[in-house]
Amino acid sequence: MHVRRIGLFGGTFDPPHLGHVAALEAAARGGTFDRLVAMVAGDPYLKRAQGSVARAEDRLAMARAAFAGLDLVEVSDLEVTRIGPSYTIDSVRELLNEADRVDLIVGADLVGQLETWHEATALRTMVRVGVVPRPGAAAIEPPGWDVYEIEMDPVDLSSTAVRAAGRNAEHLKELIPEQVIPLYLGARG
Repeated sequence: MHVRRIGLFGGTFDPPHLGHVAALEAAARGGTFDRLVAMVAGDPYLKRAQGSVARAEDRLAMARAAFAGLDLVEVSDLEVTRIGPSYTIDSVRELLNEADRVDLIVGADLVGQLETWHEATALRTMVRVGVVPRPGAAAIEPPGWDVYEIEMDPVDLSSTAVRAAGRNAEHLKELIPEQVIPLYLGARG
């Protein structure tokens, strides 16, 4: 089924946390999108270079649990099933077969990195970029990118902070959706 506009919210989701949930909820509330695609990176080459990343299948299961029941949201395994590094532009090209427009949804902390992404010059001509505010991250509009803000209260949380918080299930309830906790603990076993 062809749709007018898809919001693409990609990530490693190692693990998906309450900030991710809040961003998707805000994007759905905005009324801009017909569908929101939470795209789990199969081979997050940039994150992999920084250290250990949970298996793609575990991250996909956590994302499905975290985002189940959110308005307009579907979790995609497109990048998990694709061979090789996960490049956003490849996913955008595939999604444009289903939609008139694809907007990237990214945290304000990532906007400054867009120019370093694979085929950034081509990507900037294909998408608009919805920016989710993050505490302490300045809203930067890289030259040539069509950027707008997604209205929401900033959430001061990252997957790195969740992993650093330890394995106490009660404490994790403040950071990640409750249904994700057993999957996360099993993936990081």
